[in-house]
Amino acid sequence: MTDERFWDVIEAAWAPLGAEVAAARRALTTRDLSADVWEMTEISVVDKALDAFLGNLEAAARDMSADELTDLDRACERLLYDIDRADVHEVTDGSDDGFLYARGFVVAMGRDFYTAVAADPRVAVPDAECESMCYFFAHRHNERFGDFPDTGSGISRESCRNPDGWPD
Repeated sequence: MTDERFWDVIEAAWAPLGAEVAAARRALTTRDLSADVWEMTEISVVDKALDAFLGNLEAAARDMSADELTDLDRACERLLYDIDRADVHEVTDGSDDGFLYARGFVVAMGRDFYTAVAADPRVAVPDAECESMCYFFAHRHNERFGDFPDTGSGISRESCRNPDGWPD
C-alpha cells in the first residue's frame, strides 16, 4: 500500500465534516509563520472536529481486511517515524508520549499539513495532540482479528527513535 491510499482514507474521514472544518485545516496549514501571534479559532474548530473525524475513520475501517489494516498501520508508523525529529519537537514540545501524540495530530490533519510540517516544523501547532491516531489502525486490527499487526518495518513510532531526526 502506498501513502496515497493512507492519505485517501484520512481525507475521506475529514470530508463529511464540512466547509468550516476544511477551511480551518487549510488555514492552519497555510498560515503566515512570520506573525508573532495567530488566531486560535482554527485550532479550536479542528479540535472540536477530531472526535467526529475519528468516528468517520472508525466507520471506514470497520470492513477492512487484516491486510489493509496492517498496511494502513505500516503507513502511519512510517509517517510518525519520519517526523520524529528534534526540530519538530522544538515546536510541539511535550514528553515522549506527548510528542508522539503531537505527531499523531500532524498525521491526523492530513497530507497537506503533514507535508508542510515535514518541510517547516514551525507549521506544527504547539500543544495539539491526537493520541488515537498513533495506533488507530493497529487497535482496529486488534479489535477485529484479536492481535496487533506485525508491520515488519523494523522501526518504531515511539518518540526519539529516529536516529536521523535526533543528531548528536
